[in-house]
Amino acid sequence: MKNNYWLLILLLLIASGCYKILPSKGGGQTDSPTETRTVNPRDIALPEGYTAEAVATGLTFPTAVAFDEQGQLYVIEAGYSYGEVFLEPKLLRVENNGNLATVATGQKNGPWTGVTYHNGNFYVAEGGQMTGGKLLRISPAGNISTVIENLPTLGDYHTNGPVAGPDGKLYFGLGTATNSGVVGPDNYEYGWLKRHPQFHDIPCQDVTLTGQNYTSEIPLDTKSGKQTTGAYSAYGSATTQGQVIKGSIPCSGSVLKISPEGGKMELVAWGFRNPFGLAFSPGGTLYVSDNSFDDRGSRPVWGTGDYLWKIENGKWYGWPDFSGGIPFNGDRFSPPGNKAPQPLLAQHPDKPPKPAATLGVHSSSNGLDFSRSNSFGYQGEAFIAQFGDMAPGVGKVLSPVGYKVVRVNVENGVVTDFAANKGKKTAPASKLNTGGLERPVSVKFSPDGQSLYIVDFGIMETGKNGPEPKLKTGVIWKITKS
Repeated sequence: MKNNYWLLILLLLIASGCYKILPSKGGGQTDSPTETRTVNPRDIALPEGYTAEAVATGLTFPTAVAFDEQGQLYVIEAGYSYGEVFLEPKLLRVENNGNLATVATGQKNGPWTGVTYHNGNFYVAEGGQMTGGKLLRISPAGNISTVIENLPTLGDYHTNGPVAGPDGKLYFGLGTATNSGVVGPDNYEYGWLKRHPQFHDIPCQDVTLTGQNYTSEIPLDTKSGKQTTGAYSAYGSATTQGQVIKGSIPCSGSVLKISPEGGKMELVAWGFRNPFGLAFSPGGTLYVSDNSFDDRGSRPVWGTGDYLWKIENGKWYGWPDFSGGIPFNGDRFSPPGNKAPQPLLAQHPDKPPKPAATLGVHSSSNGLDFSRSNSFGYQGEAFIAQFGDMAPGVGKVLSPVGYKVVRVNVENGVVTDFAANKGKKTAPASKLNTGGLERPVSVKFSPDGQSLYIVDFGIMETGKNGPEPKLKTGVIWKITKS
């Protein structure tokens, strides 16, 4: 009911023209920056009969957890955060008393976005901000080797996952370089265009372009003045109608799979924007959470929710010309006061399916897992961590979005809050001055299915200079049913 109320208010404001002049009120926007964090499980609202506890605190940019065959808990620290903070990523063992022991330390090519334990080794997705994405194998003794490297994730989004499939292969996601297919000023502000001025999105198969181009100005060393840029092209490279862009594997906005020993990658599906979370349902079906478009850059897109997709092998899911199965052929996705996004592809590879569920606009719905235990409850439902909005950089919001864990009935698409901070509105604890959740980035059920672990990235504010992440504010929460 609360979400419907705000949707109605938003539509009324847009209709009246007031939306354009209202200030953004995102969860990370604050007038009083917070450097330290209070941790209090009692500040988290849960369904009756469930309790929360903090099992590890003081982490820096944690993103995912895994369990070995003895049920021992491990966590990875990303080593990179938006805001251009570069540190060394780490795999840590979480002791029963909450102490952290370093198992392995990586290079400054993060973020490490996900980890799984499979057949006696840890497998980690390395985002690739400096030298390209990788899948790493880490032995229990901490020895690091590379399964695959040079993945095209130098841009906005990263190499994600991995998860082991029923076929024994490792499934992983590759995010896109850009918001909506065109390199522009937002990518310069993100930092990567300064490092990799020739980088751009790569399709998974040949595509024919409409020739839609965009003009912008960025102070790159190699160029000056306004530049015209087209889809799937480096900044400053215009395209023409009917131009064919060659596809290749690996590619942007895709889900791929590979043997744990390495070898040839196989395409599973494509046409995603940022396929962050991957999980197999109890029945063996792959589901993927996808961060949708932002209102930014040369080709801004407005009002698109994040999505949970049921994956069909070989299917195209619509990026960069569809959102949630709806085509860009009118004003539905037009930012207030701006032009509607025009199609980039002259022919579409497929008719995109409808999502299994639609999640909050700018909620940053990330890591997911499925309940497999009747004793925990909600068996067969997907649990999804919502990192929360990054407004105003991604677009304006009138109230914080996300900052919680939701559960999704994948049969009917109904989304229900599971864990959120207590208060009159859902927001990060630092904004509410409480000790609950900040930015849930992933979830993982224990091997016995009795407990849900929430990985909380920590405090990240969004000031005038962009994201401002705070070190040593990450937490791992454990949710159990009495």
